[in-house]
Amino acid sequence: MQLAHVKELEKKYLLGTYSRYELLADRGSGVYLIDKSNKRYLDLLAGIAVNALGYNHARIKQVLRKQIKRPIHVSNLIYHEYQGRLAEKLCRISGLDRAFFTNSGTESIEGCLKFARAYARPKFRVLSLDQSFHGRTFGALSATGQKQYREQFEPLVPGFEFVQFDDAGDLERKLTDDVCAVLIETIQGEGGIRPISEKFYRAARSLTKQKGALLIMDEIQCGLGRTGQWFAFHRFAPSTDKEMLPDMVSLAKPLGLGIPLGAILLNEKVSAAIQTGQHGTTFGGGPLACRASLEYFNIIEDEKLLEHVRTVGTYFKERLEELKDLPVVKEVRGEGLMLALELTIPGKEIVKQLLQQGFILNCTHETVLRMLPPFIITEKQIDKFVRALRPVLEAQKPNG
Repeated sequence: MQLAHVKELEKKYLLGTYSRYELLADRGSGVYLIDKSNKRYLDLLAGIAVNALGYNHARIKQVLRKQIKRPIHVSNLIYHEYQGRLAEKLCRISGLDRAFFTNSGTESIEGCLKFARAYARPKFRVLSLDQSFHGRTFGALSATGQKQYREQFEPLVPGFEFVQFDDAGDLERKLTDDVCAVLIETIQGEGGIRPISEKFYRAARSLTKQKGALLIMDEIQCGLGRTGQWFAFHRFAPSTDKEMLPDMVSLAKPLGLGIPLGAILLNEKVSAAIQTGQHGTTFGGGPLACRASLEYFNIIEDEKLLEHVRTVGTYFKERLEELKDLPVVKEVRGEGLMLALELTIPGKEIVKQLLQQGFILNCTHETVLRMLPPFIITEKQIDKFVRALRPVLEAQKPNG
Protein backbone atom coordinates (compact mmCIF):
# COMPACT_ATOMS: atom_id res chain seq x y z
CA MET A 1 0.00 0.00 0.00
CA GLN A 2 1.36 3.41 -0.98
CA LEU A 3 1.29 6.63 1.05
CA ALA A 4 -1.28 8.25 -1.26
CA HIS A 5 -3.70 5.36 -0.74
CA VAL A 6 -3.23 5.42 3.03
CA LYS A 7 -3.86 9.17 3.13
CA GLU A 8 -6.99 8.81 1.00
CA LEU A 9 -8.34 6.05 3.25
CA GLU A 10 -7.68 8.04 6.42
CA LYS A 11 -9.19 11.19 4.95
CA LYS A 12 -12.40 9.31 4.25
CA TYR A 13 -12.74 7.23 7.43
CA LEU A 14 -10.49 8.53 10.21
CA LEU A 15 -11.16 11.43 12.55
CA GLY A 16 -8.49 13.90 11.45
CA THR A 17 -7.01 15.09 14.74
CA TYR A 18 -3.33 14.65 13.79
CA SER A 19 -1.06 16.67 11.53
CA ARG A 20 0.85 13.73 10.14
CA TYR A 21 4.30 13.75 8.56
CA GLU A 22 4.72 12.71 4.93
CA LEU A 23 6.08 9.33 5.96
CA LEU A 24 4.58 5.86 5.69
CA ALA A 25 6.42 3.71 8.22
CA ASP A 26 7.30 0.16 7.24
CA ARG A 27 9.95 -1.09 9.69
CA GLY A 28 12.80 0.06 11.87
CA SER A 29 16.31 -0.87 12.92
CA GLY A 30 18.19 0.66 15.84
CA VAL A 31 17.73 4.44 15.75
CA TYR A 32 16.39 4.37 12.18
CA LEU A 33 12.79 4.27 11.00
CA ILE A 34 12.42 2.99 7.43
CA ASP A 35 9.55 3.88 5.12
CA LYS A 36 7.86 1.88 2.35
CA SER A 37 10.34 3.13 -0.24
CA ASN A 38 13.27 1.94 1.95
CA LYS A 39 14.29 5.49 2.86
CA ARG A 40 15.97 5.58 6.28
CA TYR A 41 15.19 8.29 8.83
CA LEU A 42 17.33 9.01 11.87
CA ASP A 43 14.59 9.11 14.49
CA LEU A 44 15.26 11.88 16.99
CA LEU A 45 11.71 11.72 18.35
CA ALA A 46 11.47 7.99 19.18
CA GLY A 47 7.70 7.82 18.96
CA ILE A 48 7.55 10.89 21.26
CA ALA A 49 9.86 9.36 23.88
CA VAL A 50 8.38 5.84 23.67
CA ASN A 51 10.96 3.90 21.64
CA ALA A 52 13.78 4.39 24.13
CA LEU A 53 15.60 1.29 22.87
CA GLY A 54 15.06 2.16 19.24
CA TYR A 55 13.51 -0.30 16.81
CA ASN A 56 13.67 -4.06 16.49
CA HIS A 57 15.72 -4.78 19.63
CA ALA A 58 16.58 -8.49 19.58
CA ARG A 59 15.90 -9.12 23.27
CA ILE A 60 12.53 -7.38 23.21
CA LYS A 61 11.48 -9.39 20.15
CA GLN A 62 12.52 -12.60 21.88
CA VAL A 63 10.47 -12.02 25.03
CA LEU A 64 7.43 -10.92 23.01
CA ARG A 65 7.61 -14.04 20.86
CA LYS A 66 7.64 -16.19 23.98
CA GLN A 67 4.91 -14.26 25.77
CA ILE A 68 2.55 -14.14 22.80
CA LYS A 69 2.28 -17.94 23.03
CA ARG A 70 0.94 -17.49 26.56
CA PRO A 71 -2.06 -15.45 27.78
CA ILE A 72 -1.93 -11.87 26.51
CA HIS A 73 -4.84 -10.80 28.71
CA VAL A 74 -6.28 -12.33 31.88
CA SER A 75 -8.00 -9.30 33.55
CA ASN A 76 -6.99 -7.85 36.87
CA LEU A 77 -9.22 -10.33 38.70
CA ILE A 78 -6.54 -12.98 38.10
CA TYR A 79 -2.87 -13.07 39.08
CA HIS A 80 -0.10 -13.28 36.53
CA GLU A 81 3.60 -13.52 37.26
CA TYR A 82 4.86 -10.22 35.83
CA GLN A 83 2.78 -7.45 37.40
CA GLY A 84 4.13 -7.90 40.92
CA ARG A 85 7.71 -8.15 39.65
CA LEU A 86 7.37 -4.95 37.65
CA ALA A 87 5.78 -3.14 40.60
CA GLU A 88 8.70 -4.25 42.78
CA LYS A 89 11.19 -2.93 40.22
CA LEU A 90 9.51 0.45 39.95
CA CYS A 91 9.25 0.86 43.70
CA ARG A 92 12.88 -0.08 44.27
CA ILE A 93 14.32 2.29 41.69
CA SER A 94 12.02 5.18 42.66
CA GLY A 95 12.02 4.93 46.44
CA LEU A 96 8.21 4.85 46.59
CA ASP A 97 6.11 2.04 48.04
CA ARG A 98 3.30 0.97 45.72
CA ALA A 99 2.42 0.86 42.03
CA PHE A 100 -0.82 0.90 40.09
CA PHE A 101 -0.75 0.09 36.37
CA THR A 102 -2.66 1.99 33.70
CA ASN A 103 -2.81 2.12 29.91
CA SER A 104 -1.37 5.58 29.27
CA GLY A 105 0.14 8.70 30.73
CA THR A 106 -3.17 10.52 30.71
CA GLU A 107 -4.78 7.68 32.64
CA SER A 108 -1.92 7.82 35.14
CA ILE A 109 -2.60 11.52 35.71
CA GLU A 110 -6.31 10.84 36.15
CA GLY A 111 -5.53 8.21 38.76
CA CYS A 112 -3.20 10.58 40.62
CA LEU A 113 -5.94 13.21 40.76
CA LYS A 114 -8.46 10.70 42.11
CA PHE A 115 -6.04 9.36 44.70
CA ALA A 116 -5.16 12.88 45.84
CA ARG A 117 -8.80 13.77 46.41
CA ALA A 118 -9.45 10.48 48.20
CA TYR A 119 -6.47 11.11 50.47
CA ALA A 120 -7.20 14.74 51.28
CA ARG A 121 -11.02 14.82 51.48
CA PRO A 122 -12.79 17.23 51.63
CA LYS A 123 -9.98 19.19 49.95
CA PHE A 124 -10.24 19.07 46.17
CA ARG A 125 -8.26 21.93 44.59
CA VAL A 126 -5.16 21.14 42.52
CA LEU A 127 -2.32 23.44 41.51
CA SER A 128 -0.27 22.84 38.38
CA LEU A 129 2.11 25.00 36.38
CA ASP A 130 1.65 27.49 33.60
CA GLN A 131 2.53 25.97 30.19
CA SER A 132 2.23 22.43 31.58
CA PHE A 133 0.79 19.51 29.62
CA HIS A 134 -0.72 16.53 31.44
CA GLY A 135 -3.06 14.92 28.90
CA ARG A 136 -6.31 15.29 27.01
CA THR A 137 -9.04 13.66 29.11
CA PHE A 138 -11.12 16.02 31.23
CA GLY A 139 -9.19 15.77 34.48
CA ALA A 140 -5.76 15.82 32.85
CA LEU A 141 -6.83 18.62 30.50
CA SER A 142 -8.11 20.65 33.45
CA ALA A 143 -4.60 20.43 34.92
CA THR A 144 -2.95 21.47 31.65
CA GLY A 145 -1.72 25.07 31.69
CA GLN A 146 -1.94 25.81 27.97
CA LYS A 147 -4.99 27.72 26.77
CA GLN A 148 -4.98 26.31 23.23
CA TYR A 149 -5.66 22.79 24.51
CA ARG A 150 -8.37 23.84 26.97
CA GLU A 151 -10.54 26.56 25.40
CA GLN A 152 -12.66 24.50 23.03
CA PHE A 153 -13.69 22.05 25.75
CA GLU A 154 -14.56 24.42 28.58
CA PRO A 155 -16.08 24.35 31.13
CA LEU A 156 -13.63 21.81 32.46
CA VAL A 157 -13.36 20.14 35.87
CA PRO A 158 -13.50 22.80 38.60
CA GLY A 159 -10.83 23.23 41.24
CA PHE A 160 -7.68 23.73 39.14
CA GLU A 161 -5.39 26.76 39.26
CA PHE A 162 -2.05 27.52 37.61
CA VAL A 163 1.19 28.67 39.19
CA GLN A 164 3.81 30.65 37.29
CA PHE A 165 6.53 28.34 36.06
CA ASP A 166 9.32 27.74 38.60
CA ASP A 167 8.05 30.57 40.82
CA ALA A 168 8.18 29.44 44.46
CA GLY A 169 6.65 32.69 45.66
CA ASP A 170 3.59 32.28 43.44
CA LEU A 171 3.27 28.68 44.60
CA GLU A 172 3.31 29.77 48.24
CA ARG A 173 0.63 32.40 47.62
CA LYS A 174 -1.71 29.99 45.85
CA LEU A 175 -1.15 26.91 48.03
CA THR A 176 -4.03 27.57 50.38
CA ASP A 177 -5.52 25.18 52.95
CA ASP A 178 -8.09 23.79 50.48
CA VAL A 179 -5.45 22.48 48.01
CA CYS A 180 -5.19 18.69 47.94
CA ALA A 181 -2.24 18.38 45.53
CA VAL A 182 0.43 20.15 43.51
CA LEU A 183 1.12 18.54 40.11
CA ILE A 184 4.45 19.27 38.41
CA GLU A 185 6.33 18.05 35.34
CA THR A 186 9.96 17.79 36.44
CA ILE A 187 10.83 18.85 32.90
CA GLN A 188 7.99 20.32 30.88
CA GLY A 189 7.83 18.48 27.56
CA GLU A 190 5.07 19.92 25.39
CA GLY A 191 5.74 23.26 27.10
CA GLY A 192 9.16 23.50 25.47
CA ILE A 193 11.61 21.28 27.43
CA ARG A 194 11.76 23.47 30.52
CA PRO A 195 13.26 21.90 33.67
CA ILE A 196 12.16 23.13 37.08
CA SER A 197 14.90 24.23 39.47
CA GLU A 198 16.01 22.48 42.63
CA LYS A 199 14.88 25.55 44.59
CA PHE A 200 11.36 25.20 43.21
CA TYR A 201 11.20 21.46 43.85
CA ARG A 202 12.35 21.87 47.45
CA ALA A 203 9.84 24.68 48.00
CA ALA A 204 7.05 22.53 46.57
CA ARG A 205 8.00 19.60 48.80
CA SER A 206 8.20 21.76 51.91
CA LEU A 207 5.02 23.75 51.26
CA THR A 208 2.89 20.72 50.43
CA LYS A 209 3.94 19.07 53.68
CA GLN A 210 3.10 22.22 55.63
CA LYS A 211 -0.36 22.42 54.09
CA GLY A 212 -1.19 18.72 54.15
CA ALA A 213 -1.25 18.54 50.34
CA LEU A 214 0.35 15.92 48.12
CA LEU A 215 3.24 16.47 45.71
CA ILE A 216 2.69 14.69 42.38
CA MET A 217 5.49 14.55 39.81
CA ASP A 218 4.57 13.97 36.18
CA GLU A 219 7.49 11.99 34.71
CA ILE A 220 5.60 10.58 31.75
CA GLN A 221 8.07 12.07 29.26
CA CYS A 222 11.16 12.78 31.36
CA GLY A 223 11.22 9.63 33.52
CA LEU A 224 12.54 6.07 33.26
CA GLY A 225 16.03 6.94 32.08
CA ARG A 226 15.62 9.81 29.66
CA THR A 227 17.71 12.23 31.71
CA GLY A 228 20.37 9.63 32.53
CA GLN A 229 18.76 8.84 35.88
CA TRP A 230 15.77 6.60 36.48
CA PHE A 231 13.72 9.65 37.41
CA ALA A 232 14.39 13.31 36.70
CA PHE A 233 13.36 14.25 40.25
CA HIS A 234 16.21 12.09 41.59
CA ARG A 235 18.44 15.05 40.79
CA PHE A 236 16.76 16.77 43.76
CA ALA A 237 15.57 13.79 45.78
CA PRO A 238 17.46 10.48 45.55
CA SER A 239 15.50 7.28 46.14
CA THR A 240 17.00 6.94 49.62
CA ASP A 241 15.78 10.38 50.78
CA LYS A 242 12.23 9.53 51.86
CA GLU A 243 11.57 13.03 53.21
CA MET A 244 12.22 14.67 49.86
CA LEU A 245 10.54 12.15 47.57
CA PRO A 246 7.19 13.08 46.00
CA ASP A 247 4.00 11.40 47.19
CA MET A 248 3.01 10.17 43.74
CA VAL A 249 4.63 9.84 40.31
CA SER A 250 2.89 9.34 36.96
CA LEU A 251 4.64 7.26 34.29
CA ALA A 252 4.08 5.90 30.78
CA LYS A 253 5.89 6.56 27.44
CA PRO A 254 8.82 4.03 27.34
CA LEU A 255 7.41 1.83 30.11
CA GLY A 256 5.80 -0.62 27.66
CA LEU A 257 8.06 0.14 24.66
CA GLY A 258 5.05 0.83 22.46
CA ILE A 259 2.69 -1.65 24.10
CA PRO A 260 0.26 0.60 26.01
CA LEU A 261 1.34 0.74 29.64
CA GLY A 262 1.45 3.44 32.28
CA ALA A 263 1.89 3.47 36.04
CA ILE A 264 1.27 5.46 39.18
CA LEU A 265 3.81 5.16 41.96
CA LEU A 266 2.67 6.22 45.42
CA ASN A 267 3.78 6.14 49.01
CA GLU A 268 2.13 4.21 51.83
CA LYS A 269 0.19 7.15 53.25
CA VAL A 270 -1.59 7.72 49.94
CA SER A 271 -2.12 4.03 49.20
CA ALA A 272 -3.81 3.62 52.60
CA ALA A 273 -6.57 5.96 51.42
CA ILE A 274 -7.52 3.74 48.46
CA GLN A 275 -9.69 0.73 49.20
CA THR A 276 -10.48 -2.37 47.10
CA GLY A 277 -12.89 -1.52 44.31
CA GLN A 278 -12.32 2.24 44.37
CA HIS A 279 -10.20 2.31 41.23
CA GLY A 280 -9.51 -0.08 38.39
CA THR A 281 -8.69 -0.70 34.74
CA THR A 282 -9.47 -3.45 32.24
CA PHE A 283 -6.17 -3.54 30.39
CA GLY A 284 -3.60 -1.87 32.65
CA GLY A 285 -0.72 -4.11 33.66
CA GLY A 286 -1.43 -7.04 31.36
CA PRO A 287 1.07 -9.90 30.93
CA LEU A 288 2.42 -8.87 27.51
CA ALA A 289 3.12 -5.25 28.45
CA CYS A 290 4.59 -6.09 31.86
CA ARG A 291 6.88 -8.77 30.41
CA ALA A 292 8.21 -6.32 27.80
CA SER A 293 8.69 -3.68 30.49
CA LEU A 294 10.71 -5.97 32.73
CA GLU A 295 13.05 -6.68 29.83
CA TYR A 296 13.35 -2.93 29.22
CA PHE A 297 14.85 -2.48 32.67
CA ASN A 298 17.11 -5.51 32.25
CA ILE A 299 18.48 -4.15 28.97
CA ILE A 300 19.11 -0.68 30.36
CA GLU A 301 21.08 -2.16 33.25
CA ASP A 302 22.93 -4.79 31.20
CA GLU A 303 23.92 -2.31 28.49
CA LYS A 304 24.68 0.50 30.99
CA LEU A 305 22.36 2.82 29.10
CA LEU A 306 21.85 5.32 31.91
CA GLU A 307 25.56 6.11 31.79
CA HIS A 308 25.37 6.26 28.00
CA VAL A 309 22.43 8.69 28.12
CA ARG A 310 24.37 10.98 30.44
CA THR A 311 27.50 10.89 28.27
CA VAL A 312 25.91 11.16 24.84
CA GLY A 313 23.31 13.62 26.14
CA THR A 314 26.07 15.97 27.30
CA TYR A 315 27.73 15.63 23.90
CA PHE A 316 24.47 16.31 22.06
CA LYS A 317 23.80 19.42 24.14
CA GLU A 318 27.33 20.71 23.48
CA ARG A 319 26.86 20.23 19.74
CA LEU A 320 23.57 22.13 19.88
CA GLU A 321 25.25 24.91 21.87
CA GLU A 322 27.60 25.41 18.91
CA LEU A 323 24.59 26.58 16.90
CA LYS A 324 24.01 29.59 19.16
CA ASP A 325 26.18 31.68 16.83
CA LEU A 326 23.23 31.66 14.42
CA PRO A 327 20.79 34.58 14.72
CA VAL A 328 17.68 32.33 14.69
CA VAL A 329 18.85 30.27 17.70
CA LYS A 330 17.70 31.63 21.05
CA GLU A 331 18.47 28.93 23.64
CA VAL A 332 19.44 25.29 24.21
CA ARG A 333 17.69 23.48 27.08
CA GLY A 334 17.24 20.05 28.59
CA GLU A 335 18.96 17.14 30.27
CA GLY A 336 20.23 13.80 29.02
CA LEU A 337 18.37 12.92 25.83
CA MET A 338 15.47 15.32 26.41
CA LEU A 339 16.74 18.40 24.57
CA ALA A 340 15.40 21.51 22.89
CA LEU A 341 16.63 24.18 20.55
CA GLU A 342 14.47 27.28 20.97
CA LEU A 343 14.35 29.49 17.89
CA THR A 344 13.37 33.09 17.31
CA ILE A 345 11.16 31.93 14.42
CA PRO A 346 8.46 29.25 13.97
CA GLY A 347 9.97 25.79 13.64
CA LYS A 348 7.46 23.66 11.72
CA GLU A 349 8.93 24.35 8.29
CA ILE A 350 12.38 23.45 9.60
CA VAL A 351 11.00 20.14 10.81
CA LYS A 352 9.58 19.49 7.33
CA GLN A 353 12.90 20.30 5.64
CA LEU A 354 14.80 17.98 7.98
CA LEU A 355 12.26 15.21 7.38
CA GLN A 356 12.97 15.44 3.67
CA GLN A 357 16.66 14.98 4.49
CA GLY A 358 15.96 11.90 6.61
CA PHE A 359 15.65 13.24 10.18
CA ILE A 360 12.60 12.98 12.44
CA LEU A 361 12.03 15.52 15.19
CA ASN A 362 9.17 17.86 16.04
CA CYS A 363 8.32 21.42 16.91
CA THR A 364 6.51 22.17 20.14
CA HIS A 365 5.38 25.47 21.60
CA GLU A 366 5.63 26.99 18.08
CA THR A 367 9.37 27.79 18.15
CA VAL A 368 11.00 24.87 19.99
CA LEU A 369 12.69 22.00 18.16
CA ARG A 370 12.28 19.02 20.49
CA MET A 371 14.65 16.03 20.44
CA LEU A 372 13.87 12.80 22.29
CA PRO A 373 16.08 10.21 20.56
CA PRO A 374 16.47 6.56 21.52
CA PHE A 375 18.91 5.93 24.34
CA ILE A 376 21.17 4.01 21.95
CA ILE A 377 22.00 6.99 19.73
CA THR A 378 25.72 7.52 19.11
CA GLU A 379 27.92 10.60 18.87
CA LYS A 380 28.48 9.85 15.18
CA GLN A 381 24.72 9.93 14.54
CA ILE A 382 24.41 13.17 16.50
CA ASP A 383 27.17 14.69 14.35
CA LYS A 384 25.28 13.64 11.22
CA PHE A 385 22.16 15.44 12.43
CA VAL A 386 23.93 18.64 13.51
CA ARG A 387 25.75 18.81 10.16
CA ALA A 388 22.37 18.73 8.43
CA LEU A 389 20.71 21.13 10.87
CA ARG A 390 23.21 23.99 10.62
CA PRO A 391 22.70 24.87 6.92
CA VAL A 392 18.92 24.65 7.33
CA LEU A 393 19.08 27.17 10.19
CA GLU A 394 21.60 29.35 8.36
CA ALA A 395 19.12 29.72 5.49
CA GLN A 396 16.41 31.11 7.79
CA LYS A 397 15.72 34.81 8.14
CA PRO A 398 15.40 35.99 11.74
CA ASN A 399 12.21 37.85 12.68
CA GLY A 400 12.56 41.60 12.59
